Amino acid sequence: MFVWRKRASAVWLAANEAPLREIGGQRLAIISRSERKAAIAEIAGSSRRNLEKIRSRFGGTIEKLPRDWLKEFSRSQKSEPIKIGNRLTIYRSVASKNRSRNKNRSLLIPAGAAFGTGEHATTAMSLRLLERCTRFWGGQAGSLHSPEKEWTLLDLGTGSGILALAAARFGAKRVIAIDDDPVAIATARENARRNKLDNIDFRVADVRRWPFPPRIEIITANLFSELLIEILPKLKRAQRLILSGILRDQEAQLVRALKRNGVAIVETHRRGKWIAILAQEIKERRLPSRRCILNGGLETAAP
Repeated sequence: MFVWRKRASAVWLAANEAPLREIGGQRLAIISRSERKAAIAEIAGSSRRNLEKIRSRFGGTIEKLPRDWLKEFSRSQKSEPIKIGNRLTIYRSVASKNRSRNKNRSLLIPAGAAFGTGEHATTAMSLRLLERCTRFWGGQAGSLHSPEKEWTLLDLGTGSGILALAAARFGAKRVIAIDDDPVAIATARENARRNKLDNIDFRVADVRRWPFPPRIEIITANLFSELLIEILPKLKRAQRLILSGILRDQEAQLVRALKRNGVAIVETHRRGKWIAILAQEIKERRLPSRRCILNGGLETAAP
């Protein structure tokens, strides 16, 4: 396991975060502290050779991590928990999670040195859209809503597995999580194990070539926009799409691609330079209202 690391100013990050995210995807972590002006950009991987290409382009250093790096890193986490609605709290340390009263409404995701923990805007927006889409589907311990809906989720570019694990907490019957990096999948599997979630099928695969299942309720795809556009014909078979990893200046191009593929935008969220989109395939001339879509189709469509 290796990690590329560079200390960077805000100006440098503004100019280079987008190309770094295209290369690193969910593996890119930006670590910043309020008392420091500079941040640290990191990308982890199993191949030093691939990271050397990043260093030759962006500078920085490459470090070989010890075998127990994940355990050591989890001990050092002191950040505040992340709340996703009233249904999920994400912790980065064992001590913090142990204070949680409801284990079925919490996750421990300590792998922030290499993969997402939910703090990056693209992941945070995706998590909140996922929570809202499934809020009235039941399936979670303590849910007041019925009938319970059986649903499946496909998570593309899973990284730490955070969206896949959140889906399992929200009541998904089955979750498939894909990443082309074996280290990411190994980390995601470890996160599933520590959270005692066993209904997630993790696979190392290229989303361009992997055969998508014929039917799936939700696809989450935190990928760079060029790849999203390339695989849209596959993505649109899902009832709902949660797309992120998109820069604001790439929004118009993606919107045009969605229209070409018969996919309707239900909602767009923006945070800083990033956007996330909730969408669904157009199957009829008249779409349900946004509220109907987010409530899982339990309400009557708007006239």
